[in-house]
Amino acid sequence: MATVIAVRGTAEERIEPELGAVAVTVGTSAPDRDTALARTTEARERLIAEVRALEGAGALDTWSAGQLRVWSHRPWNNEGKQLPLVHQTSAEVEVVFTDLERLGEWVSGASVAEHLAIGGIDWRLTDATRRRVQELAQRNAVADAVEKARVYASALGLGTPVPVELADTGLLAAHPAPQPRGARMFAMAASSDMAGGGSGAEFAPAKLVIEASVEARFEA
Repeated sequence: MATVIAVRGTAEERIEPELGAVAVTVGTSAPDRDTALARTTEARERLIAEVRALEGAGALDTWSAGQLRVWSHRPWNNEGKQLPLVHQTSAEVEVVFTDLERLGEWVSGASVAEHLAIGGIDWRLTDATRRRVQELAQRNAVADAVEKARVYASALGLGTPVPVELADTGLLAAHPAPQPRGARMFAMAASSDMAGGGSGAEFAPAKLVIEASVEARFEA
């Protein structure tokens, strides 16, 4: 009678990011609505002009700009007194760099520009690279499962195990745990390191990690 061997195979691939997506917020607040709107509109137009120049220089993959939003509120001071009406404006812009060296230079200047706030950098891969590395991780996860089954069969004095079932993690379990299925990608450690103070920013993006895991049953 055949012995059933159940294993989980895992693998991960680490790769340098190819793209850096910078989230920028343009906005201000002022007692006068027209003043707040004018300041933000001017800053937004100036930012978009810079982005178009970067695009023309071949430093970008893509970029997008959201609509300008305006709203009003009456803040409270620390004594519980409601203050006069304040008008707030905001617009979101995302700039996706392919030239990561140029990204660091640009963010260094944009981070101190008036009415601009850098929300963070999202390190990414191109679609083609992500698919290629994901497939490699999946293949290696299957190879890991096969090797584990071979070791267990050998320890039991059995012959070469034959695969009978293979699935993403959780699909073979009677009561699957809430775990990620198939392949997933995440950034290791911090997304970047900045050095140099006001004179400039040096970015050292962390490697991206693509993980894959499978569950398999073998008979030996």
